[in-house]
Amino acid sequence: MARKSFNKPDIWGGLECSFNRVKDLYMDQLLFSGHYHSTVSDIERIASLGIRAMRYPVIWERLHPYPGHAIDWSTVDLPLNALRRHGIAPIAGLVHHGSGPRHADLLSPSFVTGLAEFAGQVARRFPWIEYYTPVNEPLTTARFNCLYGLWFPHRRNDRAFAHAFVNEMKAVVISMREIRKINPEAKLVQTEDLAKIFSTPHLKYQAEFENHRRWLTCDFLCGMVDRDHPQWQYFTEWGVPEDALAFFTDNPCPPDIIGVDYYATSERFLDEELEKYPSHAHGGNHIETYADVEAFRVRHGQPAGINMLLKECWDRYQLPIAVTEAHINCDFDSQIRWFAEIRNACIDQIGQGADIRAVTAWALFGAFGWNELLTKANGDYESGVFDISSGQPVVTPMAEYLINLSEDPEYIHLVEKERGWWHRDDRFIYEGEVALSEERTCLRAV
Repeated sequence: MARKSFNKPDIWGGLECSFNRVKDLYMDQLLFSGHYHSTVSDIERIASLGIRAMRYPVIWERLHPYPGHAIDWSTVDLPLNALRRHGIAPIAGLVHHGSGPRHADLLSPSFVTGLAEFAGQVARRFPWIEYYTPVNEPLTTARFNCLYGLWFPHRRNDRAFAHAFVNEMKAVVISMREIRKINPEAKLVQTEDLAKIFSTPHLKYQAEFENHRRWLTCDFLCGMVDRDHPQWQYFTEWGVPEDALAFFTDNPCPPDIIGVDYYATSERFLDEELEKYPSHAHGGNHIETYADVEAFRVRHGQPAGINMLLKECWDRYQLPIAVTEAHINCDFDSQIRWFAEIRNACIDQIGQGADIRAVTAWALFGAFGWNELLTKANGDYESGVFDISSGQPVVTPMAEYLINLSEDPEYIHLVEKERGWWHRDDRFIYEGEVALSEERTCLRAV
């Protein structure tokens, strides 16, 4: 995957391919979008965009749902080979917000051994695939599965979260080990939400805790979670053995590319004054209750935004970065502005010395049910680069924008001259400015 330019990020693409489980039902985004019935024609449309790499699902739960049965490669052979013919490098995703097949338990070693075995089989089937994401967004997935109880196994406690997350991370390490037995040149593209937490002065302690936690995925892989790490005690207090944590310092598996996913909801604000916010935003910790809302909806007055977060990631790890999900559920002009703003932030950080490889147009064929956090089958549709709401993919202005960018990296769309609505004052929907203490910090993890 040679880079086209070293001062501009490449354009990658990706399918919203979550395969999460809610009780006994698997939520398959590619089934909802009809992709399984139009894989080759979908790849043809994707190739027309001029993208250089593609996050493509090779989902463990779908391909190997039953132990002792042969893996069903029928849904991935054609599209992966079609990508190869078009010169698009696939980034194979093996678990995407999932908890494994029914015979694997996210809270037991069976998840680790099962995924590693499957990963080795994928590498044998497709020895030419170079880029892998064994587990997409492990921290986000563990939170939704075992801290918030939205997805299977529907736990809602710190102990389950801690053990699930450690299993996911060990599965990444062992899976890459198995893949590299077949392809020593295989590279890890590790994705995670590029989050940050802001708060009132009263909740600074909680924001600091979560801002240490937001880095855990790459901290574990880079062997940084030792006894001096701010989150070491959290894991040991919730029953994770010290030797299980030491596995990661003894077996570092740093990402070849850190994949950061950025949404309007990635930055959060915490406020103890519950009366300012709707009840669905109310939550809390073991100490007190508070509201948790999108930070851009509040006049919190603290430095924020994608440019700053990219710099923080680069400063922390000094490893290549790609924005692996760039998407907003909005009108087409706003989608273009959102993507352009993220791309321009990448260009700015490249100019300051950061190694940023790409920006990924996510949800190429849209997404279903994210407004209800994938808890219901075939939920509300939001358009992607192609709009499939009519039953047939329709080229959108976002698709035309990507085509122009692939042909001319200097291309600027007319709508970029106006800033997105997320910068306007009418974005503030919660009344009252937040009083900030003079001694506040930027809450950056150290």
